[in-house]
Amino acid sequence: MDLDNKKILVVYFSHKGQNYSNGRIIDLKKGNTAVVADMIAEVTGADIFEIQAIKEYPYEYNACTVKAKDELRANSRPELANNAEISCYDVIFLGYPNWWGTMPMPVWTFLDGHDFTGKIIFPFCTHEGSGMGNSENDLRNLVSDADIMMGFAVHGSSVDKARKNVENWIMKGCEV
Repeated sequence: MDLDNKKILVVYFSHKGQNYSNGRIIDLKKGNTAVVADMIAEVTGADIFEIQAIKEYPYEYNACTVKAKDELRANSRPELANNAEISCYDVIFLGYPNWWGTMPMPVWTFLDGHDFTGKIIFPFCTHEGSGMGNSENDLRNLVSDADIMMGFAVHGSSVDKARKNVENWIMKGCEV
């Protein structure tokens, strides 16, 4: 797929604050998924948009994971603080951390709120050992009218060294 004549958007949800990394809790000033999203935008020349929930997630790791698990179990759709107009875009790189085996619920809210007919979606996620989890299947079920490409998972503790892997993944799926 040639991206030269395509309008591209990188959409992502990321969590800054305490994160689990290689068996310990660390503080992140910038979320891992945001780091990868920035790399993709630089490589592709894409516009970028961050999904943000009105009610922020707790800074503290354990409180954040409890909230994320409760939202998933309730199949909730947290209200978003912002929105993006996606109708003019052909290709969307969709990024998120793997929370409880899938996308965080604000990503579900974003997906439910847009028409993805004819769009090409490249999913990517950050994780600490669970890869893409069920997120690709969940994504296909939520936006069955889009063409979902092969996903890309980045170990969160390795995002700072992931640029070459990001470039290779993009090149496999398209020509930049």
